[in-house]
Amino acid sequence: MKNLNRLLAASMLGTCVLAGGAFAQGAPQQVAKVDVQSLETAYRGSKIIGSTVYNDQNQSVGKIDDLLISQDGKAPYAVLSVGGFLGMGDHLIVVPTSNLRVAFDKDKSNDTKIVLPGATKDQLKGLPEYTYAKK
Repeated sequence: MKNLNRLLAASMLGTCVLAGGAFAQGAPQQVAKVDVQSLETAYRGSKIIGSTVYNDQNQSVGKIDDLLISQDGKAPYAVLSVGGFLGMGDHLIVVPTSNLRVAFDKDKSNDTKIVLPGATKDQLKGLPEYTYAKK
């Protein structure tokens, strides 16, 4: 009886393995080749999160709370925390990362500085509030 059970289990496993290959047929998956040398000076998300965001008048308008990639894999977004003090009363908003500019802070030995041109704290507080999904 034990041998029969083992034989049935092995045949079912073999059937599943063989059937699994049928789903993999079709167009082969394409993997894009990336020029890694062009990314050597890229900005890491772990270094950008928590950075202060300035407007073009060098006024602090918020901090980067997080970076988001939509489910469709399109343009990434930045979640900005505006208007709070020591983490209290923060108003989270979302802006496309394409709206942000990276500049060099000449006052701080060429450190990178994130700029949201034309933004004011009041304008950003007026944008719809973003809340994280509770998944």
